[in-house]
Amino acid sequence: MSVLQFVSPPLPHYIASGYTIFHPGDKHMNRRNIGVFDLLVVTRGCLFIGEEDRHYEVSGGHALILRPDRHHYPTKGCEERTEYYWLHFDTTGKWGQVEEAENERPREPSGEKTAFTMETFTMLLPQFVSLPLPKATYEPLRQLSELEQESHMSWARWKLQLIFQGLLEQLSSSLDRRTASPGAHVAEQAASYLRMHYKEEVTARQLGEALNFHPVYIARCMQKEYGVSPFDYLLRYRIEQAKLLLLQTNHSIALIAEMVGFNQAAYFASCFAKVEGIPPRTYRQRFYHI
Repeated sequence: MSVLQFVSPPLPHYIASGYTIFHPGDKHMNRRNIGVFDLLVVTRGCLFIGEEDRHYEVSGGHALILRPDRHHYPTKGCEERTEYYWLHFDTTGKWGQVEEAENERPREPSGEKTAFTMETFTMLLPQFVSLPLPKATYEPLRQLSELEQESHMSWARWKLQLIFQGLLEQLSSSLDRRTASPGAHVAEQAASYLRMHYKEEVTARQLGEALNFHPVYIARCMQKEYGVSPFDYLLRYRIEQAKLLLLQTNHSIALIAEMVGFNQAAYFASCFAKVEGIPPRTYRQRFYHI
């Protein structure tokens, strides 16, 4: 199954939408490189559509996203009354297409960053999917179609974007339910536990007992999903929290070390320098205006 992968921010943005009724024999338009994504959500009947060399039968309760840079065309006319929502959207950010088997969750970001760095994330949308809860998807589409007549108003354009983001979240969630592996869930649970308890002393045994998995299995899952061991993940998270405290408070280095889970200020300073390349005091001074 093809998956569309968007790197955000910037987020994909709404352009226009509507509701269309086809009668037997009617066909979807034949278009090439239209420059925007075209989301089709069929509520009744079936659309027969091709995109390059792939053919889709989009029946009731299914959704298809047509790419902006390809030729899409009808493979045949509708065989019965067919009703569907259509929605055009686009993005100014990076995007691409991967196959389900190649899909991996994003790893922890690497490279230099500060407490003010805007981190991107990956949004995955199924190109063709059977909707788990079709009516829940129809509702925001209905709201978008009704708001179209008010789209000349600023408040309506803002609301259109908000509703659209909720719709994208639904589509992305439908993919997560199909593709998320057990190992990915374990890694997420471990990351959540470590973030909640980063101020405390955490051992491999405690982590294993909390998640009810063997510590070795947890470590293997986190290495695969995030590229680091559980305690490297914990260390990096503690350093990130320390960076915020260095910039937002006047607390001493020793107190900050204690607040983020280090027993000794000297060890904290050593770990901080290893991760960031500079001592915590130098990091704080870099952002002070004198």
